[in-house]
Amino acid sequence: MYYYLVRGLAGIVVRIIFDYRVEGSGKVPERGPLVLASNHANGWDPLLIACAIRRPISFMAKIELFRQPILGWLMPRIKAFPVKRSVTDRQAIRRGLELLRQGEALGIFPEGTRHRDGLDHEGFSGVVYFAVKGNAPVVPIGVKVGKGLRPVACVRVGDLMRMDEPGERADQKVFDEKTEMVMAAIRKLFHEGEAR
Repeated sequence: MYYYLVRGLAGIVVRIIFDYRVEGSGKVPERGPLVLASNHANGWDPLLIACAIRRPISFMAKIELFRQPILGWLMPRIKAFPVKRSVTDRQAIRRGLELLRQGEALGIFPEGTRHRDGLDHEGFSGVVYFAVKGNAPVVPIGVKVGKGLRPVACVRVGDLMRMDEPGERADQKVFDEKTEMVMAAIRKLFHEGEAR
């Protein structure tokens, strides 16, 4: 499978370029629907996370990547699927829920795009929507990459968070509140992660 081949090659590259460290990867269930939610500071984040987590991850990625010649061919083969960021992309939503119903792991960056200036950004509530509708726990992840020659790159995995509670009404206010809970967990992991 392309996913394992690419991840294996990426793992070699990552360990050459970075002083690569992973904390808490054993907290990720080996099977069952799962939403992995991480901060997004640079283009290395998906590879750093994929190398840290044993099971395959289907990342939701901006549709522009699928329009590039090489990446457009590779992305579907490594389980990524496109999303239009400027609108409510119903096709991407359906695909994400379908993957969760199949017991897959879905990778999402709740901030929606890369932010190099830290984690003072709100997350989009889609992460909680997928968790509730897909009956999946959320695993918060903090990724921190240092600077300099062979910098530390740390992937820190947090505890599972259940988003659905019996009898709770799933409205936008609840989604927003729980999204902030997820973002708070990600921020905590980010600030505790090692990097220099």
